[in-house]
Amino acid sequence: MKSDNVKKGMQQAPHRSLFNALGFTKEEMDRPLVGIVSSYNEIVPGHMNLDKITEAVKMGVAMAGGTPVVVPAIAVCDGIAMGHVGMKYSLVTRELIADSTECLAKAHQFDALVMIPNCDKNVPGLLMAAARINVPTVFVSGGPMMAGHVDGRKRSLSSMFEAVGSYEAGKMSEEKVEEYVSKVCPTCGSCSGMYTANSMNCMTEVIGMGLQGNGTIPAVYSERIRLAKHAGMKVMEMLEKNIRPSDIMTKEAFLNCLTVDMALGCSTNTMLHLPAIAHEAGIEINMDIANEISSKTPNLCHLAPAGPTYMEDLNEAGGVYAVMNELSKKGLLYEDQMTVTGKTVGENIANVHNLNPEVIRPIDNPYMKQGGIAVLKGNIAPDTGIVKQSAVVPEMMVHEGPARVFDCEEDAIAAIKGGKIVPGDVVVIRYEGPKGGPGMREMLNPTSAIAGMGLGDSVALITDGRFSGASRGASIGHVSPEAAVGGPIALIEEGDIIKIDIPNKSLNVDVSDEELEKRRAKWQPREPKITDGYLRRYAALVTSGNRGAVLDVDQLI
Repeated sequence: MKSDNVKKGMQQAPHRSLFNALGFTKEEMDRPLVGIVSSYNEIVPGHMNLDKITEAVKMGVAMAGGTPVVVPAIAVCDGIAMGHVGMKYSLVTRELIADSTECLAKAHQFDALVMIPNCDKNVPGLLMAAARINVPTVFVSGGPMMAGHVDGRKRSLSSMFEAVGSYEAGKMSEEKVEEYVSKVCPTCGSCSGMYTANSMNCMTEVIGMGLQGNGTIPAVYSERIRLAKHAGMKVMEMLEKNIRPSDIMTKEAFLNCLTVDMALGCSTNTMLHLPAIAHEAGIEINMDIANEISSKTPNLCHLAPAGPTYMEDLNEAGGVYAVMNELSKKGLLYEDQMTVTGKTVGENIANVHNLNPEVIRPIDNPYMKQGGIAVLKGNIAPDTGIVKQSAVVPEMMVHEGPARVFDCEEDAIAAIKGGKIVPGDVVVIRYEGPKGGPGMREMLNPTSAIAGMGLGDSVALITDGRFSGASRGASIGHVSPEAAVGGPIALIEEGDIIKIDIPNKSLNVDVSDEELEKRRAKWQPREPKITDGYLRRYAALVTSGNRGAVLDVDQLI
């Protein structure tokens, strides 16, 4: 056992004395040490129940003959961090989580791991760590929040942000906004739509690192506790069979993720996280492949914010496995991939069927013949621009309008709320990319303000930053190269005509190459917005959005 390095032999006698100080018995010392990486905290609603999940996992590990050891992982609540300097610290925690978990696991020589994340960055961060550490590992998340109810309709956090926009437009009273405040987030859990946290928890299930239901069983269900116990037991079975993340997270498994991503209509942030996780697994995913997969993968789900259904509805309809079963009918998945169950993808999904064709459309009757996410290119975005096309209204799939240019999120929000943005405009928010932000902030506030003010079917937004999974509309993010490194988005001027053509995957500014070169000759790099602390180091090393915003350590060598 790996943990023998800290338990067995005379040279390890000092180590055993420290385990003795922890209260470990000889019997516990003779068993495999299983690290339980829990991101429990009291600031993230999706994590406030992880203490119960952690206790259930510990019980499962102990019942199966292991010694569970709880260690921490950090997390940021994107909703609370939204719209201020705090959002600069969200994406960057992904690398911190991966690094710190790698350090904990390798320093203490754990034989196996159970990862307990739930929200936006600590799910991919822990998947990155799992790829690096490569000991038998199972994931069990805290589960999604139940939807709220206002005026007899299901509501979620995106409804809350849009309510603020409606208030600013004089379309909603302060009293009504406060009713939303008290009702849209009624339980613990990751926010109830197909936002980033739930997208990544579903991807964990698809890639084979989580058990069935990991992405969809609501946080408040006792079934989630049983799932956690089974995860603890399953990791001991994996240890016995020596099934490791490298056996599971193969190139084909990532291609399965991209396929199911398209069918579910996940957050655009998956286009950052999947390449980053693959990179840690030694696999390079070129985002150009996303359109190829999208072209043959129908969009089967319209979960909030794209539609009126929520994670609880997807769970009742059969969950992620039911979606995968539909896709298997057209041979769209690699079904021989190994999973944490010890069975293949095909074996896992064989007998899980679609129980609600209104929530999961049958594969022959999809919402769209193409997948939920599209990669756009053009003279604004030579590398990539990412849009959740399943959440774009039909009239905005092709759009042309004047650029309204802002060099930070705050200026754009002030203009939107001040009534300075009119139908037809294309809001451009730049210098918010991984380096320029730094930290690549989510733009839920401006997209929600546009929607709340009734401009969602007439105004587009493009940025080198990114979007919350709760954003909807013609919101094009991850524009690469970013403005901070001289990407063409930095050369756009007020009033330039922007041409968006999502069906043809293009994003262009109607300016000649010669004029763009003249502007480039005059362009000067901006002073960094933050020049100290962790963000300074992050900005110095981070790559662009099309590479998953991973850290480029090669430049240090």
